[in-house]
Amino acid sequence: MVEIEFFGAAGEITGSCHIIRSSNHTILLDCGMIQGRRSDVARNAEPFPFDVKEIDAVILSHAHIDHSGRLPLLVKRGYQGPIHTHNASAHLCNVLLQDAAHLQSSISRREQTEPMYSIKDSKQTISQLVGHRYREIFNPTPNIEVCFYDAGHIMGSASISVTFLGSKPHKRLLFSGDLGQYDTPVINDPSAPDQADIVLMESTYGGRTHRNRDQTVLEFGEIISSADQAGGNIVMPAFAVGRSQEILYHLGSNYQQWGLENWRIFLDSPMAIHASEIYWDYEHLYDDDTTRLVPKFNEMPKLPNLHLTRTAGESRVINKLTSRAIIIAGSGMCNGGRILHHLKQRLPAQNNQIVFTGYQARASLGRKIIEGDRSIKIHGEDINVSAKVHTLGGWSAHGDQQDLLRWYKTIKNKPPVYLVHGEPASGKKLQSYFYQTTKDVYLTKPGQKINL
Repeated sequence: MVEIEFFGAAGEITGSCHIIRSSNHTILLDCGMIQGRRSDVARNAEPFPFDVKEIDAVILSHAHIDHSGRLPLLVKRGYQGPIHTHNASAHLCNVLLQDAAHLQSSISRREQTEPMYSIKDSKQTISQLVGHRYREIFNPTPNIEVCFYDAGHIMGSASISVTFLGSKPHKRLLFSGDLGQYDTPVINDPSAPDQADIVLMESTYGGRTHRNRDQTVLEFGEIISSADQAGGNIVMPAFAVGRSQEILYHLGSNYQQWGLENWRIFLDSPMAIHASEIYWDYEHLYDDDTTRLVPKFNEMPKLPNLHLTRTAGESRVINKLTSRAIIIAGSGMCNGGRILHHLKQRLPAQNNQIVFTGYQARASLGRKIIEGDRSIKIHGEDINVSAKVHTLGGWSAHGDQQDLLRWYKTIKNKPPVYLVHGEPASGKKLQSYFYQTTKDVYLTKPGQKINL
């Protein structure tokens, strides 16, 4: 008997966590942080719907906090076993989980509460990570085989194949993790095994089709030109892992065409800087275009005017610039970090441009800005939104309807699909879209159990 229980990211975007119970073992797929409204975030500290001591292994799809962010809490509550992930994800977790612990500490000081977990918990979690290569078969427990396939989402992201050897015939579960778009720069296209008995698939953008990538590049060039003519600056809330590196790629490959020699470009995020350095350490995972663009590995793309602002003092100096500055700063959903200081400075001016490149969760500050709120609160102050706001959906790290179906069609036997990691409306649209290929597509909700 193999039972799957949906815990996190079922009927919602964040908090990825699914429980697999076989006759003798219990495995977690991901253990991510819930993000969004204050009430959603508060759910992170609630008890897990399982006995932590019964977990034999954790399989992590990738390093993003909505997939990895509750791992230190799991460890704090007694989990001492291995956390299997891709080698690159293990390196990125070293950055993201320590940053998450610092954020927990900052929130607890501000609100005079106990942090959900400590830096010590994060470091212990990092020590339990076990790295693997793509397509390497390993056994997290006896009678279970796992293999990672490149999910094309961020460096090290994986779709997870779990084969149960105790069943006759053997049964295989395939968890998509977060799937990227096809033809994304830097990283390779998503891949999958050709057979599975059941698929857990993300559905973040299951209700839409992204804008063409080439058109998105043209639009970004037009935004830079418009900001130049208006004498303003460009502020880009960017996720430290994935989007920041792709933005640098496009700025590097269009440096002359966009007249960037007249601009100053700032990567204003210590975490994004560290993550970028890790990206360049994994040249064997690049796609062909990136290999041609970056002739020498272990360095940033060729941007002579790129400034890596590691300290808070260096970040504050940027606010003195009145024009021709491209500021890439975290966090991507504007929940905290240096981006708040830049938005506070730049939002009230009409000649500035605010450019979003990633998903904005419900109730996040980023979501409020892109939905047209004319006044927002930052650090307790009312800030007018007069700057021009853009959303470059074509650079999303998540695949759209067409990408998701394209990935599914590589699985030759067309197994049933259970949709996770998406809001209900998105899931319903993807379900309808999939009906052209298979009728076995189901929405999920927390606490739902299925028997493989």
